[in-house]
Amino acid sequence: MNEKEIAEIRRRFRPDKNNITRICGCYVNEKGEVISQFDQPLALTPQEDCERMLALLKKSLSGTLGKNLFDISFSTQQVVDSDEHRLLMALRGCALNDPEVVQNFYSRMISAISLDSHYLILLAYDTYDVPYRSKDGEKLEDASSEVYSYILCSVCPVKPEKPALCFDIPENTMRNIREEWLIAAPELGFLFPAFDDRSTNIYNALFYSRNTEDNHASFIDAVFRADPPVPAAVQKEAFASLLGDTLNEDCSYEMVQAVNEQLCGMIQEHKESKQEEPLSLTKATVKNVLQACGATEQQVDAFDENYNTVFGADAQISPSNLVEKKQLQVRTPDVTIQVNAEHGDLVQTRVIDGVKYILIRAGENVTVNGIGIHIS
Repeated sequence: MNEKEIAEIRRRFRPDKNNITRICGCYVNEKGEVISQFDQPLALTPQEDCERMLALLKKSLSGTLGKNLFDISFSTQQVVDSDEHRLLMALRGCALNDPEVVQNFYSRMISAISLDSHYLILLAYDTYDVPYRSKDGEKLEDASSEVYSYILCSVCPVKPEKPALCFDIPENTMRNIREEWLIAAPELGFLFPAFDDRSTNIYNALFYSRNTEDNHASFIDAVFRADPPVPAAVQKEAFASLLGDTLNEDCSYEMVQAVNEQLCGMIQEHKESKQEEPLSLTKATVKNVLQACGATEQQVDAFDENYNTVFGADAQISPSNLVEKKQLQVRTPDVTIQVNAEHGDLVQTRVIDGVKYILIRAGENVTVNGIGIHIS
């Protein structure tokens, strides 16, 4: 799915836009024990509560593709005959109306979810009359190309709020608020089937993870029987290590800055082109970037070999997972310097009398702990 398709489904999660008749789910403690279950008709739910439940579900479609949102693909064999795909299709096919199917799904999820708190599983089923769009992008509300039916699942941590003292305005008095268990934003979730090319794709699902360092591998294995995506934070760390090992002593501040600028330029160019598909880099593209930044032929060959080991020869990676678009961070064991990425040339590295220094060109308005200082 691309950003436009995700945004189109996100807009469904408003009281006046969806065809969700009810939301069901279960409340689970940290031991994996089901404390309670519910099946709540939206029509009988107060509007404020309805909007909050829909907002929680919608957060499972938020974030950045490649960082928080990942396509999960099923093999043809899985679609033809597999327990995991059969269960998801049954869940969608019964519109969450079959208690046995729903219970089986809860059991599979609970066995694979690892959270250090209580949590809530939310499930919603929706049908969407997909408006027809002409080749020029014009939307025709009275013409439907197909009906897209799907399930959206959110797993939300439930955490206790400490007792507190509050002022009760109607009673004009102060009173204690007892401990309450509050539902937090989803930690993970998924959409099935995918909405690819604005159409149903039962070969794919869209997976969400709030934490860019955690891919929830056990959950993905239990629900989809698929290889988990490499977390964005792991990709960034692996790329940094790969670059450092490849360039070795030539891995200077100027070289890293140049690579960062090249990748940021690609991200900006892709954004301005308004292409719907997310930007991804092949090994050949990254090699071209290194060559443009002054890497030697031997270093590029070494990068080629190391890339195969770290990511895989045919792997494509998102440049937004590899660089910081807004800043450069220079870190020593005792000092951290953050520099606007557009002004990376203000920093230089030098060796003076055998001692390594990081030099920052300073103008006016230099402060220390908020106090303006003079440099003489």
